[in-house]
Amino acid sequence: MGTARLSINHSAIAANWRALDALTRCETAAVVKADGYGLGAGPVARTLARSGARVFFVAMAEEGAAIRGALGPEPQICVFSGHMEGDTDILRAHRLTPMLNSVDQMLRHVEALPGHSFGLQLDTGMNRLGMEPGEWSALREIAIEQNPFLIMSHLACADEPDHPMNAHQLRLFRDMTAEMEAPRSLAATGGILLGPEYHFELTRPGIGLYGGLPFAEAEPVVRLDAPVIQIRTVEAGESVGYGNSWIAQRPSQIATVSAGYADGLIRAMGPRALVYAGEKPCAVVGRVSMDLITVDVTDLDTAPETLSLLNAHQTVDDLALAAGTIGYEILTSLGARYKRKVLG
Repeated sequence: MGTARLSINHSAIAANWRALDALTRCETAAVVKADGYGLGAGPVARTLARSGARVFFVAMAEEGAAIRGALGPEPQICVFSGHMEGDTDILRAHRLTPMLNSVDQMLRHVEALPGHSFGLQLDTGMNRLGMEPGEWSALREIAIEQNPFLIMSHLACADEPDHPMNAHQLRLFRDMTAEMEAPRSLAATGGILLGPEYHFELTRPGIGLYGGLPFAEAEPVVRLDAPVIQIRTVEAGESVGYGNSWIAQRPSQIATVSAGYADGLIRAMGPRALVYAGEKPCAVVGRVSMDLITVDVTDLDTAPETLSLLNAHQTVDDLALAAGTIGYEILTSLGARYKRKVLG
């Protein structure tokens, strides 16, 4: 085969959800936006539902419709973008719960879908989504009378436990929701790890379910193995790849591997990335191109038929470090060309 294989371990996804759930005494939801962080939202959501998740979060209404189709009528499916103009029919048809972000969204929702479930998103300092304190103060009593399903905010620096922004947002969230009976949520994966005072009534892990930091104890979820198309001898002084960016310092065996930036292997990772032949690391040499990468396999005892880019030795965060990005981007960029294999 000329196609790389992406193996997705659903047993690990389930184990990661259970491990994060065990760290709290409240309800644990699951974030399955961006097609389940690139791993297939429907199958991932079904695995998480079997594990015990009853509340799911997506970025936009269309994603919520797909999750409803995968899970059936029972789970609560919340939409971070709220009630956008044009969303009314899809929210109604699929019984989705928009997390309302502004006065305009609140008015649209109660006028278009009176009595329909909704939540509220508050801005405690991230300045991205949600009602700011002044806006919330003017709307608070009216909103509470409508019986929201959930009131939430989002931490900006939860992956840095000692960052003062965490405590600041916690104080503000408490102040903005004081004396309210509606369930509250502040913590995603990083917030769960900050401790019980951040948990409130519901947590909503995302990246930690899929094996990413800051949940360092997460089980690896993905493995990526790419076939070797060709191996050639490159003499000392010869170059490999576009731009002559790598020059052999010795006679070298160079494997050309079937995967590239069209498959989510970010071009910038080239000079620092590794791939693995079993337990042995091999350096990527030359530039990552659209469909191919080149790897120095000179020190291997036998010529490899495949090489592994994601495995127990190299996580999405390791690969992200080589590319100067974060594990989220690696996961959500994994390409559609891969032959996918579901495990567990």
